[in-house]
Amino acid sequence: MNEKIYDVVIIGGGIGGLMAAYRLHKNAPELKIAITERGNTLEKRVCFAGKDKTCAHCKICNITSGFAGAGAFSDGKFNLGTAYGGTLGEALGEDVANKFINEVDKILTEYCTSGEPVVYKSNDALRLKCLQNNLRLLDMNVKHLGTDNNYLTMQNLINAIAESGTELYHFYDCEKVEKIDEIYHLTYENNEVLKAKNIIIATGRGGANFVSRFCKDFGVKVRSNHVDIGVRVEMKDIIWREFSSAIYEPKILYKTKTFEDRCRMFCFNQGGLVSAESNRGIITANGHSFAQADKKTENCNFAILSSIRFTEPFDQPTEYAENISRLANMIGNGNVLVQRFGDLIRGRRTNDHRLSQNTVTPTLKATAGDISLVLPHRILTNIIETIYALDKVAPGTANDDTLLYGCESKYYSIRPQFNENFELTPGAYIIGDGSGICRGLSQSGAMGIYVADCITK
Repeated sequence: MNEKIYDVVIIGGGIGGLMAAYRLHKNAPELKIAITERGNTLEKRVCFAGKDKTCAHCKICNITSGFAGAGAFSDGKFNLGTAYGGTLGEALGEDVANKFINEVDKILTEYCTSGEPVVYKSNDALRLKCLQNNLRLLDMNVKHLGTDNNYLTMQNLINAIAESGTELYHFYDCEKVEKIDEIYHLTYENNEVLKAKNIIIATGRGGANFVSRFCKDFGVKVRSNHVDIGVRVEMKDIIWREFSSAIYEPKILYKTKTFEDRCRMFCFNQGGLVSAESNRGIITANGHSFAQADKKTENCNFAILSSIRFTEPFDQPTEYAENISRLANMIGNGNVLVQRFGDLIRGRRTNDHRLSQNTVTPTLKATAGDISLVLPHRILTNIIETIYALDKVAPGTANDDTLLYGCESKYYSIRPQFNENFELTPGAYIIGDGSGICRGLSQSGAMGIYVADCITK
């Protein structure tokens, strides 16, 4: 069994892990650093979906796992503030959080060589329009790289990190962590063992089970976090053009009237595509868009998610969300479901004939069906209410031909207890989505830089 020892091993090669490695080397070039990633290298991350865009059910999804993380094939939206995308502002204070977010932006600008990003400014007129219709627009400056430019920027950053001497390991899935004589021993699926004085857990949303296991093994207290369950919505791009041309990504909150639950519209993709992604064998919906005009579609898409925060004694929110998605896959014959909004309201399933006559052409080959057989009544009611509320500011959102893809889930199952340096136990830090704090690229990257500073200060 081979053994190697490092000053720092970063578990996870997403934006948080990359930023941590970059900053560690800048601060202390003498450190021996490694990043281990359960997925593939970025240039070899290819989705093997068939010609009809159906998921190939790979053991490790190339869309969600691999170097540059789940954000590698996102449309490269970087929030230049703390209004949404996590609670880093609460954890560090707004001024400190914004300082590190700005540093992420500077690093990305340095390695963005494929095109000039577009910066969308906040918009008071649209914010007022939403308030007048009982909606809250979360608005701040957003830098948009586009899926293609984002990919090249991440590849440039990874190359620079590798050239600095950081060792990059792909297909390294960490299964066990032990601490012996103040040194962490990390055992991987391939029986390789790496040793480190410090470790940074940057496993992302898909590493929730790893984080849970680590906390249990090391006696770290945790508390349940919320889950978001809902659908990916697709319609003609022109319907939301007033918003997307001004602020690029409308993020809107709505408090439902029936249950007084919070629903949110987010992850907006102008001229985008709906995509399927696999996580531990569960196929869910997502979306992305490109910066180049010739790659854009006539559609836009966004998520509508209903937030659920469970109370004692229930403590398995991730499993709850996963089981709903599994049910959707079961009804969809191993695929994402799609339903016309008009069919949902009329209580009938969408079939292939009605879908072929739809004015909105699906950009993902999904199984026509009935999402009301999948989503619990409370969540479905919240989503329908939200669509009608959004229709008031963007008429046409509630058209019969609007498409709903199910399911889309975001879960942050536990919130580990850590100190002011995001340290779980001495020498073990946690960053990104797995910390329960971040839900976006900018704040995850900022956490990586912050923790690197804590280690090297």
